[in-house]
Amino acid sequence: MKNIFASYCYRGALLAGALVPLLVAPAMAVDFTTADGKYTLSVAGNVNGDYVYSSCQSNTPGSPAAPVAGGLACVGGGNGNSVSSVDNGLLPAAITFGIVTTQDGIDVGAHFGFYPGIVTHTGGDPNNANAGGTNTALGTAALDVRQVYLTFGNKDMGTFTVGRQIGLFGEDVILNDMTLLGVGGPGGAASPAPGNTTLGGIGLGYIYTDWLAQMDYTTPDFAGFNVTAGIFEPLESLTDPAGSSPETKKAPGFHGKAAYTLPIADGVKFYASATFLTQEQDYDFGGGADPTTHVGYTGTAYDIFAKIDVQDFEAFGYYYHGSGIGTTALFVNGADALGDKRDSDGFMAQLTYKFGPVKLGANYGDSRLDLASGEVNPTLVRSNRKATGGVYYSVTKNLTLLAEYSNVRAEAQNGGTDTANTVNIGAFVGF
Repeated sequence: MKNIFASYCYRGALLAGALVPLLVAPAMAVDFTTADGKYTLSVAGNVNGDYVYSSCQSNTPGSPAAPVAGGLACVGGGNGNSVSSVDNGLLPAAITFGIVTTQDGIDVGAHFGFYPGIVTHTGGDPNNANAGGTNTALGTAALDVRQVYLTFGNKDMGTFTVGRQIGLFGEDVILNDMTLLGVGGPGGAASPAPGNTTLGGIGLGYIYTDWLAQMDYTTPDFAGFNVTAGIFEPLESLTDPAGSSPETKKAPGFHGKAAYTLPIADGVKFYASATFLTQEQDYDFGGGADPTTHVGYTGTAYDIFAKIDVQDFEAFGYYYHGSGIGTTALFVNGADALGDKRDSDGFMAQLTYKFGPVKLGANYGDSRLDLASGEVNPTLVRSNRKATGGVYYSVTKNLTLLAEYSNVRAEAQNGGTDTANTVNIGAFVGF
């Protein structure tokens, strides 16, 4: 269970790479316009790398690590507690392409995103440290495609989005997490065959928003307020009950978001958002055309995000609550073997201050998972929490050097705990 859970976390962390063109790259994207002025092509992306050193929880006979199924604190091995790696941070490298035009008063666009890592993965899923990939000589890094979507609309009618794009639940917190350019929680960076990216704050204050096949509509902006609502391809749980098989879904998943931006004064701005998500899960036990038992439940979640910018100071607070959604990633450990839902919740708070080219920041997050009613599961994770301090130095408009320190603590339902510390230094170039 723990390997399956952890490997998905590494995979989820890599998917966050597509956040670069959404946040960092657009301000520095390279645009090309056709001679007739009808089409604009944009190219954006980044390349980054970090040295990551983790002092993991000891697992020696005298001080064994606590069994925490779903815990995100790394655990040492037979050669000691120290783990070193050179790989991407929360973001892999990325290059994205977009083409937009206006026809008959409607803005039309198509977008593609490609995300390679820098760590060798010979075979297996390049995003998954436990899916058969190896880190050996004569290998290569792999390419991952996470964004393929179209948009159409205008400022009067609103905008439609169709394709694979970032989800709405948990979107704002990961987009504003300062470790987006760094490492945060080490995740796969503290494993024998590192995943392409780290966790940042995924599972350590928020559930991963993920990238979903979806169809959405966003209203026009009304004095800083807008609403997005849509359907998405329902996800299967990666922790299906043992002996079960997933059943087809009767309905898609649904999600929505309301956002409000308020400029208060020159250099002062307030932003807030709230999202929801709901989706059914269904399993059959017994197999064949006439399964003996059917288990189903509906997972629901909501979150609230608020941020204030005052000149060079920025602060945000975030909270989420879910029922049947799980922790760290969508529908991971969301229910027990009987289909009884587990509740989960979490929060993250962050403060940053920039003076000249240097930004200092600190954040703290905690993701918690409750047992289902009547469930006995003493080693299941109860809490994954993280504190990070970071320094980010903008050498040029495109080049950032950074250093971070993170402390991660995992706690099981029975009170057993594991603690690990990570230090990383790296460079990030965005364009």
